[in-house]
Amino acid sequence: MNLRDLRYLLAIAEHGHFGQAAEACGVSQPTLSVQVRKLEALLGVTLFERGGRGAVPTDACQRLIGHVRVAVAEADAILQTARSLRDPLAGRFRLGIIPTLAPYLLPLVFAPLREAMPALEIEPWEDQTASLLAGLREHALDAALLATEPDGPDLDHTCLFDEPFLAALPPEHRLACRDRIGEEDLASDILVLADGHCLREQALAVCGLSTALGGPLRASSLATLLNMVAAGYGTTLIPALASGPAEDAGIVLRPLVREASRTVRIVWRARFPRREAVEAVGRIVAQRLRGFAASGATGSSTKTGSSTKTGSSTKM
Repeated sequence: MNLRDLRYLLAIAEHGHFGQAAEACGVSQPTLSVQVRKLEALLGVTLFERGGRGAVPTDACQRLIGHVRVAVAEADAILQTARSLRDPLAGRFRLGIIPTLAPYLLPLVFAPLREAMPALEIEPWEDQTASLLAGLREHALDAALLATEPDGPDLDHTCLFDEPFLAALPPEHRLACRDRIGEEDLASDILVLADGHCLREQALAVCGLSTALGGPLRASSLATLLNMVAAGYGTTLIPALASGPAEDAGIVLRPLVREASRTVRIVWRARFPRREAVEAVGRIVAQRLRGFAASGATGSSTKTGSSTKTGSSTKM
């Protein structure tokens, strides 16, 4: 039994016709027919009912085809993994991203990443920090973009850029007339994300709070917070990359007096064999953010840099 014959079987089952399957596989119909008959002889069962209208899988084929699909998929995975080991910038690369970063960063970096590394198939995975760290440790992810420093010697990280926090205010808010906002002035009505989001803890820490005072709202997304601020429900802190959607919603943005920020870093397993891919992705993200900040698009400078295991999570 060989992999080629199993692919022929799947092609016939998909197309329901020997001729169309042969064309899809790039071989002649007699060649495909001969190989399938050899496979049938090896297995000791008839796989297809041949007729003038095509080929219909037999009951035996229906019972075997699930195993065939698994075998072919596993073989393809072996080939893909071997290819990525030969070329670390090729093959699948599963990249986790926190929810307060993903919708604003991905549109900026996805095209440059694809252009710089066309053979690298980046699969974004958006989730909270704890889930992304678990994904890394369980080998479900290859790297993750986080805004907190990971713990444990099993993970390495490189700092990519510092992203300032901005005060987000309703236009009629009493603080909206100020050029800069004192962090403690936001404490009375600040809105924060639900538990599990690192931005929640960072926002509370910036304002010197242990818990939110701005009502019972515990939003699961930054978009919800922005909508509530736009409706006059309270204030919040946002990372600078989210300034565009905030301004579009009519929200007033102001820098903070102490210029608090968060450090975005790329994190990976210390023994991950494709470190070159991690470093390449991190380098392009940092370069793209450097250009974005230089254009003034965030409304506040975003500092970029690179250091391993030396950055702080949030500067206050």
